[in-house]
Order: sequence, then C-alpha cells, then structure tokens
Amino acid sequence: MGTYNSFEDLPVWQSAKNLAILVYKLTSIDKLKKDYGIKDQIQRAAISVSSNIAEGFERGSKQELIQFLYISRGSCGELRSQLSILKDIEYINNQEYENLYIKCKEVSRQINGFIEYLKSSNIPGQKFLSKHNQEAKIFLEELKKYTNQK
Repeated sequence: MGTYNSFEDLPVWQSAKNLAILVYKLTSIDKLKKDYGIKDQIQRAAISVSSNIAEGFERGSKQELIQFLYISRGSCGELRSQLSILKDIEYINNQEYENLYIKCKEVSRQINGFIEYLKSSNIPGQKFLSKHNQEAKIFLEELKKYTNQK
C-alpha cells in the first residue's frame, strides 16, 4: 500500500478540480460567455480552490498546507456567493445553481475535514523527510488513511 506522493492523488483535490471543470462548462453558456467580468471572476474562484490545495501540499509542511486549505475553503465561499448572484440575475437557473451549490458545500466539507485532521496530527509534514524520515512516512500514511475514509 503506497502513500500519496502528489496532490493529484488527494481525493479533496480531485473534487475541487471537478468543481472547476463544472464551472468552466457553465461559463460557456450564452449569457455567461459574453459577460467577461463575471465569467473571469467565477473561473478564478473555481480554479483557486484546487490550486491552493496543490500549492499547500507542494510546500511540504503541515502548517503551510493548513494555511492554503483555509484559502481554498475561502474560495469555495466566494464561488457560492457568485453562484447566488448568477441565479438572481438569471444567468443560471435554479437547478444549475443547486447542483453547483451542493458541489461547493461538499468540497468545503472535505477541506474542513482535512484541516481538522491535520490540526490534530503531530506530524510536521513532508518537507521534513530528510530530518525526520520516519515521522514523514507516518504523516503520509495517516494522510492516506484520512483521505480513504470517504
């Protein structure tokens, strides 16, 4: 049984990536496609969710990962706010809004669970592999156990 060696292996990153893909598909419809301001803003928020998970993971320390997960979760909130506005100005219908809102809430829940798990862990993170080889291996194994619980 291997460990997560990259952020691409993390289920929370995969969920965030799928959310961004859905947003990009949504912004290709007529009204949104032509409104460059909101289209750009909502795409940036959606991309920010998965990008911050990736950046935090690549930094290699637990504290930095937690910091970037909070930023990622904030971007999920930003995205939900933008979706609400799109619904109110009738750029998207209620079903499109509900589908994406539910996906955003799910990704936020996953991020929050990951944050809480990391906060309770005593393992410092991957970047300490050379100094604390055993602790880093334990961190990666615990990370895998956490993400497989879903």
